[in-house]
Amino acid sequence: MIFFSNAFNALEQLVTHKMRSVLTILAIVIAVTATITVVSVVQGFTRYVSEFLEGLGTNAVFVAPQRPAGEAGKALGRVELDEQDFRAIESQCSALRRVSPLVPREGARVRYGRDEITVSLEGVAPSYHTVRNFPVDLGRPFAIVDVERAQQVCVVGREVLRKLELDEGLVGDSLLLDGRRFRVVGILESKGSFFGQSLDNRVLIPYTTALKMYPVFRRNLILACEAENAEMVPEAKAQITNLLRRRHGLKPYQPDDFIVQTQGEILATFNNVGTAAVSVLAGIVGISLLVGGIGIMNVMLVSVTERTREIGLRKAVGARRRDIMLQFLTEAMTLSLIGGGLGIALGYGLSTLASMHPRMVDVVVPAWAVLLGFGISAGTGVIFGIIPALKAALLNPIDALRHE
Repeated sequence: MIFFSNAFNALEQLVTHKMRSVLTILAIVIAVTATITVVSVVQGFTRYVSEFLEGLGTNAVFVAPQRPAGEAGKALGRVELDEQDFRAIESQCSALRRVSPLVPREGARVRYGRDEITVSLEGVAPSYHTVRNFPVDLGRPFAIVDVERAQQVCVVGREVLRKLELDEGLVGDSLLLDGRRFRVVGILESKGSFFGQSLDNRVLIPYTTALKMYPVFRRNLILACEAENAEMVPEAKAQITNLLRRRHGLKPYQPDDFIVQTQGEILATFNNVGTAAVSVLAGIVGISLLVGGIGIMNVMLVSVTERTREIGLRKAVGARRRDIMLQFLTEAMTLSLIGGGLGIALGYGLSTLASMHPRMVDVVVPAWAVLLGFGISAGTGVIFGIIPALKAALLNPIDALRHE
């Protein structure tokens, strides 16, 4: 009952001094709003990326040539990854289930009739469909014989059909790909988009055909691999690393001239970005809380001075020090909690607005972020309300009654 009575008195003081109260809680509102909004957006992006990567296969491992930084990297010879490396990894790494070369080319030109568009072209092996979870929805994927003979066949994404204003009748027909005629044998299942970039605006062709068209990639292959299961991913990475170091003749003191990256490491890299965003948030919140806390303490000190006679009267009729201290602490907490409530409401609103953007991920405010917002606001009220509350509690009742 005493707490609610003190809270009611605090609200009465807030209404009496409206402008002063609004300015006091403004920094708390900013801090809690920043907390709710940034945490929700980071959580939304993390969930979105996690679901996307899981949809592309959780056991994926990628291998690519890469010259190390520094003098050690400069001392290495040619940095390359060729078809012989692919064959060795495919046959000797027991922890891997499938391996596909990847010959990427952005901005490849596709022409059908008078219409021309640009697409992401990828030269791959038939196993790529399973490794990267890009199944064929209609028609068929190209076969091993197509790869062995470097046939000019392709599988296209749904976005290619949409841009060319074609239907599924394209299967069996031909189109020009960077000036060469390819027969369309299949259409990929729609995968949607990732951060606003369509995953369906792609064309897959046999990697042997791609190497004929773009020979510069012969010694710069990328390998998309699939481990036997999620538990075998670290073993697969170790096997690939050891095999390539032996094949490339690297000494123990020399760094790798390639990079082996797992799906989990890609997600961890993104999570590091999220951690950096949260760190920036912590700085914003810290400054806002400091400003807000000082404002609360200043207002409460003014309130103690203005109500000195009231404090003296309460002590004269039997109020104890802890009663006075609790009263002013409650008032400080009430100011902070009102600011926290407004901040949570604003955070919800901003998160909802962010979700409405067509290129934005779904942003859901987690329950723990709401509790954190209330905790921040309540803690600020307690910490910065202690000094004014102590000052009020330690006032001499006789001196307080004489105060004008």
